[in-house]
Amino acid sequence: MLTLTLATYLVHDLDDGIAFFVDALGFELREDETRPSGSRWVVVAPSAEGPGLRLAVAGPGDPLGRQAGDGVGFFLRTSDFAAQHARMSAAGVTFLEEPRHEVYGTVAVFADPAGQRWDLIQPAGE
Repeated sequence: MLTLTLATYLVHDLDDGIAFFVDALGFELREDETRPSGSRWVVVAPSAEGPGLRLAVAGPGDPLGRQAGDGVGFFLRTSDFAAQHARMSAAGVTFLEEPRHEVYGTVAVFADPAGQRWDLIQPAGE
């Protein structure tokens, strides 16, 4: 059996990335340590359980903000869309559209500071 534990997520700056994911999105800061090489290892996650994102500073030519091309690359599931949307909006998250109701649930697209698109979604029936 395989389990995905981490995915690397490119940011402009680690401290700004931590602020966005922890303060604006409500993620947990799982790890923030300086390695003997001097590099920082930073991991954030939406909860204590499940996979997380290892934040890494983008280098020249890296697809910062375009990790999924022009599409939505990441999907945050919630059981209380209205509360999450209100909290994230108050924290300065830029929503690119008004919440909409689809057959699969309530959804709104937002962008991270680099422009990467994300979905906030509450599946139908939750």
